[in-house]
Amino acid sequence: MSNKKTSYKYLQVGGLKIFYREAGDPLKETIVLLHGFPTSSHMYRRLLLELSDEFHLIAPDYPGFGNSDFPSPDDFQYTFDNISNIIDQFLESLNLTSYVLMIQDYGAPVGYRIATAHPERVRAFIVQNGNAYEEGLSEGFAESRKFWKTRTPETESPMRAMFTLESIRWQYTFGSKNPENISPDNWNLDFAKISRPGNDRAQLDLLYDYKTNLELYPKWQQYLRDNQPPMLITWGKNDPFFPEPGAKAYLQDVENAEYYTFDTGHFALEEEGLAISKKIRDFMRRLKV
Repeated sequence: MSNKKTSYKYLQVGGLKIFYREAGDPLKETIVLLHGFPTSSHMYRRLLLELSDEFHLIAPDYPGFGNSDFPSPDDFQYTFDNISNIIDQFLESLNLTSYVLMIQDYGAPVGYRIATAHPERVRAFIVQNGNAYEEGLSEGFAESRKFWKTRTPETESPMRAMFTLESIRWQYTFGSKNPENISPDNWNLDFAKISRPGNDRAQLDLLYDYKTNLELYPKWQQYLRDNQPPMLITWGKNDPFFPEPGAKAYLQDVENAEYYTFDTGHFALEEEGLAISKKIRDFMRRLKV
């Protein structure tokens, strides 16, 4: 493990204060770590320490998540397009024009929007339960599909249930080999942030906008076929949202993708962080050759 420290910083982007974690030497290869729902860059806290001896790592929080500004949904439209634009501007403000993207959950639609806008900037992908295929959506999306079709208080209700402490805890522990391996700090922190007044509206808007990601799947898949970015897939195979067929689907489009599954759930880093960090280190070293 590196003895380098993680720095905790803010950057003004598009009128918003974006929080990010940074570790490692900026002169080395950069990995941009894009987080999922309902968490933040906190999910990458240990990975930054594990890999910062050899690589430069940047992990931002999206608007409305973690320690970044949380503008009212009246003032900021919570869509994946808008969040992706903010993160794209954030990377440009840091003068980052060449990087590897690590994507998990919401990090996939954010990352693929950035990659299709700037294919020349993305050196490679590290995909950890970040979906880009219809076959990667489980039956757990049945209620979401009703919500996407018609947004009403009735269809919103199952979505709101995802914001409870018990639901967030379940997202971390379902499919894990041993829930006692996973710190309750995760769901307690996420719940505290998602429970801020008005954040339910922001999160519902973003969940509703998730349907736009499905519409973009063909574009992202074509990008992968055309560009053939080096890809490391590290997938928690017991994910209740994005099951293993979503991981295998990448192999149809990306030649020579490195593919590994782990016997854990949606947040694979919580149980398998050390093993995944070793896979990332090996992958990044091969990328430099």
